[in-house]
Amino acid sequence: MSGTGAPGGADVPESEKVEVGLTAEEVEAYEALQEKVRQGRTLQLTMQAPRRGKPPRHWADLDPEQRREAVLEAGLPRFRADQLSRHYFERLEAEPGSWTDIPAVERDQLATAFFPDLMTSVRPLSCDAGTTVKTLWRLHDGALVESVLMRYGVAGIRASGSGRSRTTICISSQAGCGMACPFCATGQGGLQRNLSTAEIVAQVVDGAARLKAGEIPGGPGRINNVVFMGMGEPLANYKAVLGAVRVLTAPAPHGLGISARGITVSTVGVVSRIDQLTAEGIPVTLAVSLHAPDDDLRDELCPINTRWQVDQVVESAWRYFLATGRRVSIEYALIREINDQVARAELLADVLRRDGGWGWVHVNLIPLNPTPGSKWTASKPEDERAFVRRLQARGVPVTVRDTRGREIDGACGQLAAAER
Repeated sequence: MSGTGAPGGADVPESEKVEVGLTAEEVEAYEALQEKVRQGRTLQLTMQAPRRGKPPRHWADLDPEQRREAVLEAGLPRFRADQLSRHYFERLEAEPGSWTDIPAVERDQLATAFFPDLMTSVRPLSCDAGTTVKTLWRLHDGALVESVLMRYGVAGIRASGSGRSRTTICISSQAGCGMACPFCATGQGGLQRNLSTAEIVAQVVDGAARLKAGEIPGGPGRINNVVFMGMGEPLANYKAVLGAVRVLTAPAPHGLGISARGITVSTVGVVSRIDQLTAEGIPVTLAVSLHAPDDDLRDELCPINTRWQVDQVVESAWRYFLATGRRVSIEYALIREINDQVARAELLADVLRRDGGWGWVHVNLIPLNPTPGSKWTASKPEDERAFVRRLQARGVPVTVRDTRGREIDGACGQLAAAER
């Protein structure tokens, strides 16, 4: 969902825009962004996030030992730390007012000190018979980000797909994006700021609470997979993203207890951070948004390629596979008459070949979600099929990504900093 298409928002009548909580300035910003993409104007690559809007400290920003120290500094008993963690991470109770096993006077103190409001739901939208839910969040400083909750394999709901029942949440790591990919309107909106660890985790806690409460068709459940493919370049916000991964994977009561193998961290190719992630030894899945197999084209599609070229990016992903044993996902947005030629499929197979084959990667082809009027648009179906056939003929594992949430602009690349 990150860096692979234009943003959007379900069509909302003018009379309803105020009701869904968006300001006139936010609507105007979105319209200006669409026009910029249509005209082909581009921003510069930005690796350093502006220092603005730092959120207040939250319980999820702290590690277990810091939490114990914090409650002691607040004049509360040490055992309160694990008690608070159970409420937030295990019971998914984000509102201290509901914690009746803690004295009311302490609840108010704890809410102020450790559980400030980080984000407010502006507008939840659903489709696929309620099994896909996109939430637009307004952060404490007014920045907007989005997350998408997708439940699969729900009996009796064809739109949820087939196979075993499972739930994935796609989350944002930055407000906006600094990677400046010209075909992605999120990137063309620019980078507003990094999210904190707690702001990232809060998106997952909210989705997990909805599932636990049975709000999503299919009955009560839990999140199986977390993908860092929403707004932003995760590895450009490395410290907060890694902190969130540690919280998400920490066993109860210190975290959500999600398997590291169920977490995917995407990147457009920040090689230094891929190598750093490799050294962490956390077996998350790495997804590399490649989008072109040759440097000339990738320089245009992914400006980060002017710093780390295709071979360097692929080699760093190969090192990640060797260190973790985790197959790497290669994300490739198919763009009509730009990168969807059979010759480029052939070149992609050559570029990805390592140790005599392709068992270390899986190519994930992504139908582009275009901005109307833009030159960046989806490949023709016959060109997409030809691209797939060529990769399959070479023995490259390949699938075409499911476009869940397209009706609510929650499909890949449709998350944006402002909405209609």
